[in-house]
Amino acid sequence: MFNKRFARVSAALVLAAALAACSSNKPKPAELPANVALLGVRQAWSAKIGEVSFPLDVNVQGSTVTLASVNGNVAALDARTGRELWRLAVGTPLSAGVGSDGRLSAVVTTGNELVTIEAGKEIWRQKLNAQAFTAPFVAGGRVFLLAADRSVSAFDGQSGRRLWTQTRTGEPLVLSQGGVLMAVGDTLVAGLSGRMVGLNPGNGSVRWEAPIAAPRGTNDVERLVDLVGHTSRVGEVVCARAFQSNVGCVNTTRGTLVWTKPSVGFEGISGDDRLVFGSEGDGKVVAWQRADGTSAWSTDHLKYRVLTAPLAVGRSVAVGDNTGLVHFLSREDGSPLTRLTTDGSPIAAAPVLAGDTVVVVTRNGGIFGFQPE
Repeated sequence: MFNKRFARVSAALVLAAALAACSSNKPKPAELPANVALLGVRQAWSAKIGEVSFPLDVNVQGSTVTLASVNGNVAALDARTGRELWRLAVGTPLSAGVGSDGRLSAVVTTGNELVTIEAGKEIWRQKLNAQAFTAPFVAGGRVFLLAADRSVSAFDGQSGRRLWTQTRTGEPLVLSQGGVLMAVGDTLVAGLSGRMVGLNPGNGSVRWEAPIAAPRGTNDVERLVDLVGHTSRVGEVVCARAFQSNVGCVNTTRGTLVWTKPSVGFEGISGDDRLVFGSEGDGKVVAWQRADGTSAWSTDHLKYRVLTAPLAVGRSVAVGDNTGLVHFLSREDGSPLTRLTTDGSPIAAAPVLAGDTVVVVTRNGGIFGFQPE
C-alpha cells in the first residue's frame, strides 16, 4: 500500500496558493505583441495520443520519441515524419511515463503497477509498494523507479524481478510531478528531498549526497523542496531545480555542490555548456551562468502565462504556455524570436529535441513536430 505518511500535492495548487497570497485577483497573463518571426520554424507534422493530464515525460532515443496518454495509450513515433512505429493500450490509466532505452519502454499505472513494453507488446507488470509520478529510467537491461515514498528500486528488464530497493525518509508531502532519475557514467542519480543522491546501480548503495535545497518554512507546503525534472547535464555536472526554492549544479564525479541560487519555480530546467535556463513560477524566464550561477539575463514578457520547463535548441530557448503557444526566445538575452500555435490547449510536457525536430505535446493529446526551415 501507499505509505499514508506521504500525501500528493499538485504544483498548480501550490502556485495558485502562492499567487493568491500576493493578490486577491488572479494575475493577468502578459499580453503578447505581434509575432516578430525572426526565426524560421515550421510545423512539419502532427499526431494524436489522447488526453495528457498526468506528469508525462516524453522520451527521446535518436529520432524516436515515446510518449503516452493518461488513459494508458503508449506510442513511439518517428520524430522526422510523425509516423507511428507502434502503439499499445496498457488498459489502465497512467500516473507516470515514459522511460525507454530504445528497446524497452516503461510506464506506471494509477494502480501502482510498473509496466514494461518491448516493440509495442507488454512483457511484464510488477506491483509496486507506492505510487510513482516520475517516469521510470531504463538502462543496462534494468528498469529503475523513483516512487512517491522516496524509495528507489531496480528491476530486471526481462523478467520484472525486483533486484533492490533503497528507502529514504523526507517531508510528509510529495509532488505529483516528475522528479530526477538518470545515469551519469556508472552512477544512478536521483532527486530525494532537495538532495541529489548518487547510487550504485548494482545494489542501490549510496555513493554521495549533495544538497541543492533544505526544507524551510512553517508548514508542509512551504517545506516542499523535492528536485523536479528536467535537468541539464554537461559532462559530469548536472544542474537541477529544487521545487519553489533553488536552482543548483552538482559535480557527480565528486558528489559536491558547484553552486546554488534562489529561484521560485516549479518546472525543470535546460541548458548548454555556457548557460542554464529556467521558467519561474510567475512566468519569468531566467538564464544563469553555468560556471558559477550568476545571473545572465531575465525576461518577463511571458509573465503569468504558466510555462513549461524550457528547452535549449539551436540559438533559441523553447518554452510552452497554458494557451498552447510555443515561444522561441533568444539564448543570448531572452528576446522573442518567434512563436508557434498548437491546438489551443495547455502544453502538457516540456518540449524535447529529437534530431532536428522539436516535439511538443498538449493537454488535449496533440503531438506537434516543429522543424527549422
